[in-house]
Amino acid sequence: MLFGLAFGSFLNVCISRLPRHQSIVQPGSRCPRCGTAIRSVDNIPVLSWLLLRGRCRSCGKPIAWRYPLVEAATACLFLLCFLTFGLNTEGAGAAVLCFLLLGLAVMDAETMLLPDAFTLPGIALGILYAAILPADSAMIRLRHAGEAALWALAAAALLLAIRELYFLVRRQEGMGAGDVKLLALIAAWMGPELGGVALFLGVLSAAIYGAVGGIAGGMVGSAVRHLPASGRRRPGQARLPLGVFLSAAAICTLFEGQKILNWYLQFFR
Repeated sequence: MLFGLAFGSFLNVCISRLPRHQSIVQPGSRCPRCGTAIRSVDNIPVLSWLLLRGRCRSCGKPIAWRYPLVEAATACLFLLCFLTFGLNTEGAGAAVLCFLLLGLAVMDAETMLLPDAFTLPGIALGILYAAILPADSAMIRLRHAGEAALWALAAAALLLAIRELYFLVRRQEGMGAGDVKLLALIAAWMGPELGGVALFLGVLSAAIYGAVGGIAGGMVGSAVRHLPASGRRRPGQARLPLGVFLSAAAICTLFEGQKILNWYLQFFR
């Protein structure tokens, strides 16, 4: 749990700075409102936020709920990974994947951006993870890494094809390039079967959310943002953050995907 809380605190830094192309190393943690450096005693994950009652010690302005929630969620996911997969390579890999997916989900919800600084290294780490999993020989590990790279390329090609087809029909973008890279990341880590489950669940949940929220009427709430004026969409046209749903679906699939897949396949036996 403590390990997860520490990584959750670092994840908050990534979420705040990467979409703005800022360094995650310098400067140190600062209040987003007044810019005052945060003292070490006020930078303890979750606990400091509670002791400060969610306010900056210097300016008294509220500190967003996102900070303790991300820290607590990271800790819980890390614990669940090691309880499910064990204290081994598989458990460590699952924790890394959860770290990436949680960060991307929150960044997409807040900024409608999925930074390359997370997606591209995430794809590479997925390929590396496939290469270091226990296997009978180095050749088998190499084959697994090649398959992970292949599935990442295939997933990216699938979404790119859908993206371009949508643009040809509607003359507007249906999804961002970041969503393409995110699915490639998921496929590199999970392979075609579980990656397909994550894609299905993500698209389904996004469709349900859009329908219930009345996306056509602009009633989807704070998770929906407007694209920059330089984008191809008309000004004021709302867009759903698909990365949030893909990331959440991938986390669900990581723990329950095989059960979901087995339940579905039983209808074809």
